[in-house]
Formats: sequence, C-alpha cells, structure tokens
Amino acid sequence: MANLMGLLRIRIKRGVNLAVRDLNTSDPYIVVRMGRQKLKTRVIKKDVNPEWNEDLTLSVQDPDVPIKLTVYDHDTFSLDDKMGEAEFSIKEFIEALKVEVGSVPNGTVITTVHPSRLNCLVEESHVIYRNGRFIQELCLRLNDVECGEVELELHWIDLPGSKGI
Repeated sequence: MANLMGLLRIRIKRGVNLAVRDLNTSDPYIVVRMGRQKLKTRVIKKDVNPEWNEDLTLSVQDPDVPIKLTVYDHDTFSLDDKMGEAEFSIKEFIEALKVEVGSVPNGTVITTVHPSRLNCLVEESHVIYRNGRFIQELCLRLNDVECGEVELELHWIDLPGSKGI
C-alpha cells in the first residue's frame, strides 16, 4: 500500500466502427493492461458499435507506465481474433490532479492533451474538473487494424494510507 498512488477507474464507454471479424459482425471485448495488471470487459455479441459502459479499476504505482488496450473478437471454437490496440499515458491526467481546486468553477478545463504520433488520440482530450472530481475523456484510434475507435473516461480515486500523488 505504501507504493500505491491511488486507483484509476477507467470507464470503457463504447466502441465505434470496430473491425468485422466474423461473417458480417464481431463479438468484441476489451483487455486493459498496465504493468502486470490485466482486466477484461464482458463480450458484446454481434455488434461492431458496442456499448459497454463498464468500469475497470487499476492500481497505480508508477504514472509513467502506459496503459495498453486491446480489442478482441470472441470466438467459441478457435482463438479470439485481435481487432486492434491502442496505448495511452496517464501522465497528463496525474499532473492535472495536482492543481489546487479551491475556487475552480465546475466544468473548468484543467489541461488539454493534443493528438500526436506519440498517442492514439482521435481528437483533443480534456482533463475537466466536474462535480468535485477530475475526469478525462479519451477517444482512441485502434492501431494494426483497418478501422475502429474506443471511447473511455478516466476517474481518479484517492486511497487512505496510500502515498498519494
């Protein structure tokens, strides 16, 4: 617990225009990895625009460790097919958490992360102070695949007894 900074809750919102890996559709699910941690969403049957709205929670010890997201198509009688992957950093999000929020109005954009060759962002991503929490919404373009995007939302959870930010 002494090495733990806190928890990162990742809301996997939806997939957009994911690749077809079965006859005309796919059965997608997402695996999220950070270091040795590995979490998985449920499978959404026959949908290339799935809505998960599912929360996955990672323990954060080192904010420099990237988070890797891989989308798979679930197959019953063979190995699951890969439908693309994306990697993102939480460094900017963690830095935004250090801002003093004493008189910051609700809905204030704390920082903006721009798409670049170093990230998988489709568009600008904003860290926003909303309802007493910091939130970052991301839309990630999947790599190594013909099409597909995944929309996420990040939330930070402080843990009593952890080293904090």
